[in-house]
Amino acid sequence: MTFSREQVERGRSYHRPRYLAELADFALGLGVLALLAFTDVGDALLPDWSWWAQTLVYPTIVLAFLALVRLPIAYWRDYVRERRWGLSTQSLGGWFADVAKGFAVSALLATILLFGLIGLARWTDAWPLVAAPLVAAFVIFFTFVAPVVLEPIFNKFKPLEDQKLAADLRGLSERVGVPVRDVLVADASRRTTKSNAYVSGFGATRRVVLYDTLLEQMKPAEIRAVLAHQLAHRKHGDVARLSVLLVLAGVGLVALLWAVLGEDAADPRSIPLAMLVVMLATPIVFAGIAAYARHAEYRADRFALDATGDLGALEGAFTGLVDANVADLDPPRVVYYLKYTHPTVPERLDALRRTARDEGLEAA
Repeated sequence: MTFSREQVERGRSYHRPRYLAELADFALGLGVLALLAFTDVGDALLPDWSWWAQTLVYPTIVLAFLALVRLPIAYWRDYVRERRWGLSTQSLGGWFADVAKGFAVSALLATILLFGLIGLARWTDAWPLVAAPLVAAFVIFFTFVAPVVLEPIFNKFKPLEDQKLAADLRGLSERVGVPVRDVLVADASRRTTKSNAYVSGFGATRRVVLYDTLLEQMKPAEIRAVLAHQLAHRKHGDVARLSVLLVLAGVGLVALLWAVLGEDAADPRSIPLAMLVVMLATPIVFAGIAAYARHAEYRADRFALDATGDLGALEGAFTGLVDANVADLDPPRVVYYLKYTHPTVPERLDALRRTARDEGLEAA
């Protein structure tokens, strides 16, 4: 058995209250949006201005009301509890700054999308036919610019300074046919002790990012294995594939909004209802995307094993992530299918070991 009973119980103790908090947060969000959509409270918050001025300010008003009501849950879940578990390195001021940044980004994106929706609905009855390709273009554009516009709002990035390790990682990337100029390091340690690595963007903005916490916690062979896994996502075009799924989801949401809102899509007062519809649809959309993401993770794990030939390094990396991130090794199935973009670590290790046996590899 790879993991002890204490590790399993620690993951459960950390995550189970978080699942309940997330469920309460979701239910509270639905309740607030329903209150604004179906009572006079929403109208009371809407300024008596022209439609375009209302549309420019009302999304921010609704999101601010929503954020204030949900703030106590977020504070307990993401600050108080993280501090108690020794996982947060942030001050309270730093945490509130991140909350404010996240709110500003959400408000800006919501305003752009809803202003476009209402403007198109006022312009033509066939607005879904125009909105669908525009939403698709917006998703692709956002995926492209996010690494250079959105990510720097929350983290600072710099090239890996360990020249020996950087040369080793570049050599690996060239051997597997996915050359990279720089492996970027994010200053995650100013926020958390957790570790992570990811790929984002495509074309000129594609990047591989390692948390500085991961570099501190893992051995060079384990870092190499993690990078090989991330290179697999680039080689297989997983970011682009996920973007296609998001495009399909966006087109589906346009159709859903058309079905629910009808002629009211042209009225700024429909903004809370539009947000409510999107929020209700989000778990279904995310579950579908997560199912593909889990498949992509298995494929990337196999690629990393083939690229490094080092099952022991992959095992060490995964077990290190379990301890650093307090992973839930046995989540409830409904939670797993609704929100897990990665298989559990035991599932991934079982799959890797089967592959290693088939290919005659042994753990180091």
